[in-house]
Amino acid sequence: MQINAVEILGLVAACFTTFGFLPQMRKTWRTKDVTSLSLPMYSVICTGTALWLIYGLLINSTAVILANIVAFAFTFSLVILILKYRK
Repeated sequence: MQINAVEILGLVAACFTTFGFLPQMRKTWRTKDVTSLSLPMYSVICTGTALWLIYGLLINSTAVILANIVAFAFTFSLVILILKYRK
């Protein structure tokens, strides 16, 4: 994997979009309130990030791989929390 200016830009962009899930995760973890979260939406996002990760591996893109490893972990965690705490 070669890191150049374009990959650095991709990594910075990936940080902003990927870590955007963190506040929702923290709030959900603390409150255990998932009533306003959509299981179908987070399931679709989780599947999409898994596919982006595969794509990143196929094209050997550091930014795509790293962003989607983290995004998958976050969205999968939210799916698990929704399933665990829904009423």
